[in-house]
Amino acid sequence: MSLMNYLKGQFLEIIQFQDDSRDTLVWRFPDEDKEIKRGAQLIVRESQVAQFLYLGQFGDTFAPGKHDLVTDNIPILSTLKGWKYGFESPFKADVYFINTRLFTGNKWGTSNPVMMRDPDFGIVRVRAFGTFDFRISDPKLFLKEVSGSDHHFRLDEFADTMRSRIVSVFTDALASAKVPVLDLATRYSELGDALLPLINPQTQTKYGIEITSFILENASVPPEVEQAIDKRSSMSAIGNLNDYVKFQMAEGMAKGGTGVAGSAAEIAMGFGMAQQMMAQGAFQVGGTAPAAAAPTAAPALDVLTPAQVAQSLGVTEADVIASIEAGDLKGKKIGSQYRITPAALNEFMAH
Repeated sequence: MSLMNYLKGQFLEIIQFQDDSRDTLVWRFPDEDKEIKRGAQLIVRESQVAQFLYLGQFGDTFAPGKHDLVTDNIPILSTLKGWKYGFESPFKADVYFINTRLFTGNKWGTSNPVMMRDPDFGIVRVRAFGTFDFRISDPKLFLKEVSGSDHHFRLDEFADTMRSRIVSVFTDALASAKVPVLDLATRYSELGDALLPLINPQTQTKYGIEITSFILENASVPPEVEQAIDKRSSMSAIGNLNDYVKFQMAEGMAKGGTGVAGSAAEIAMGFGMAQQMMAQGAFQVGGTAPAAAAPTAAPALDVLTPAQVAQSLGVTEADVIASIEAGDLKGKKIGSQYRITPAALNEFMAH
């Protein structure tokens, strides 16, 4: 072997990455302990960026194209190497090729429920999952924070490394957006688009990646919150509570007045009829009013508790108490419990 051929075998003359895979994010050129000679060619293809590293420090970055490695093209590396008079002798440096194309359909999900503050239900635990598309926007930051010195960093390694980070960013964005749970469960596509402006500033500044699409496919809450949502939907369908209470009482009377609802309705109706008959003089004898007599005490009437009213009407005790506290249904508070009189029921039904 001639000296020329020997020297040629010891130096790198062409540096390139012919990527035929679909899952490579970063690939380090294997120098095989060879040095880069002056005038060597660096070939960077579309959707690639070449990044030089020298002794752990970032050197020059090359966009797609064909580059001759001479002093004028590697100013940062020349400074790091301390070449006072330019690039003359061969040198060693790591060359990383970063794939900048769009990577689509990457899955994300919460391995554990995330806590969020909801204006309707307070602190709620939420599970969510979906997909996102991304591209590397800052090669240096991505190398530093995500791939590190891995010689071949693939998409599956990215998923393992970034899954918890993406979920953390999603949680922060969701907290900042203050989206109610009811909207979270019904507006998946809109929510993903709305969260992008909140997610991207974090992923770009922390990891050097741009999220181009963030899709929320499902969000679930604990069973007790689902029951509360169903209950709220039912109450919305019922509408005005007062009208609903009156309707239930009327139903009770139409069915024969059985049960607590029937008793309450009968008491209220009987009390109302008595008042009306007295006002019309229905208790006169022989067409004349009776002589004045000492008033007799009216017989004591039973009272109902909110729980009894709620059970008969098919609503919650809290709804009945809320109606009392709003002044729609009159009730007397004795200790910590309310009592509802027939007169109050009669007045309530009259409105």
